[in-house]
Amino acid sequence: MMGDMTDPNSDEYASALDAADALRSFRTEFLIPRHGDHEQAYFCGNSLGLQPRGVRAHIEQVLDKWAEEAVEGHFREPAPWMPYHALVREPLAALVGAQPREVVAMNSLTTNLHLMMVSFYRPTRERPAILMEAGAFPSDRHALESQIRFHGFDPATDLIELEPDEEDGTFSMQAIERAIAEHGPRLALVLWPGVQYRTGQAFELRQIADLAHAAGAIAGFDLAHAVGNLPLQLHDSGADFAVWCHYKYMNAGPGAVAGCFVHERHADTDRPRFAGWWGHDQGTRFRMGPEFVPTPGADGWQLSNPPVLGLAPLRASLDLFERAGMQVLRAKSRRLTGYLEQLIQAHLSGTLQIVTPREPERRGCQLSLRVVAGRGLAGREAGRDLFDYLAVHGVLGDWREPDVIRISPAPLYNHHADVLRFVRAVEAWRRTA
Repeated sequence: MMGDMTDPNSDEYASALDAADALRSFRTEFLIPRHGDHEQAYFCGNSLGLQPRGVRAHIEQVLDKWAEEAVEGHFREPAPWMPYHALVREPLAALVGAQPREVVAMNSLTTNLHLMMVSFYRPTRERPAILMEAGAFPSDRHALESQIRFHGFDPATDLIELEPDEEDGTFSMQAIERAIAEHGPRLALVLWPGVQYRTGQAFELRQIADLAHAAGAIAGFDLAHAVGNLPLQLHDSGADFAVWCHYKYMNAGPGAVAGCFVHERHADTDRPRFAGWWGHDQGTRFRMGPEFVPTPGADGWQLSNPPVLGLAPLRASLDLFERAGMQVLRAKSRRLTGYLEQLIQAHLSGTLQIVTPREPERRGCQLSLRVVAGRGLAGREAGRDLFDYLAVHGVLGDWREPDVIRISPAPLYNHHADVLRFVRAVEAWRRTA
């Protein structure tokens, strides 16, 4: 379809937006999957980010060092392995708005969540409860339920799952405030997402942390869908802890090493923790003494030496985020999702329902969509049919039960032309009997 530059549904319009994009060259820094003779329209950065071209060089550096230096690679420049995790510390802290000693890259998200709860979920008979959102990512629910049981309490009464109060399954801040006020005297922990994985709703972390603390509870956050998506100010939020993964918007590869934040007020805490030798004070670690002396800050929660091959891709991704700038990325993200919303409202309003909040400040890169009807189908059946049609035609989003297609234009590598391609594909599906 062709048109003039004033028609948002024209190639010229999308091309003009992309030509004016200061970040347009970053797409060439990524390996875009192919579909036939063309690039795929990839909208799954909220599930697995694309591979930065720079990853291979960082991994090969580690492999070459291993081949040529073996154990001496732990100590020799460049990029010695012993302090390898420290290479990502400052760029990661800058990305999430934290002090360097408040962050560490280690383990996986759910492992880190359990390690944080060992220290920060300390239930008593008077305060045994955890507040989370209903419909949370299952791994979080499993972790919280198992921690409650481990401490001898009952998830049926002590895992409080707040139901959404808004029409599309999203949460108002008033509902969160009411729940914390209602259950406050029993709350040990409020564990909330930075961005809800199914709906794409973003939350104001500082408000939630303030409410939790005012009620006498710990405030923790799962930022799996927020890091690399939204500008964060974790230190200023006052959160006690946060955990996240790096394989989504952070493009660090499948099963990538995860991230963890512990606020500086807990840097020298005497709270209990599960200890491992890499969390021991680095100045005396290799004296091999029996007593555990934790490193101050988030490093003190480490268990084992860093997985160097696993951290190498994160270095490549952080290089890109440093060059692009999170505020610039956020501005482009708002333009991409705004363009997607504009096209859906103008051309697909009878086909797609947007679940994600319409206010740009209440969402990130992702628009969650329900299929209203098409090709004589409705509801979940129509949604699965559309999802499969899109994949066959080189447009890849992802499906989340029971009936949501998630489309996430990532500002580092998606263009406005990708968004237009998605809309055109939905229009073609709708026309096909």
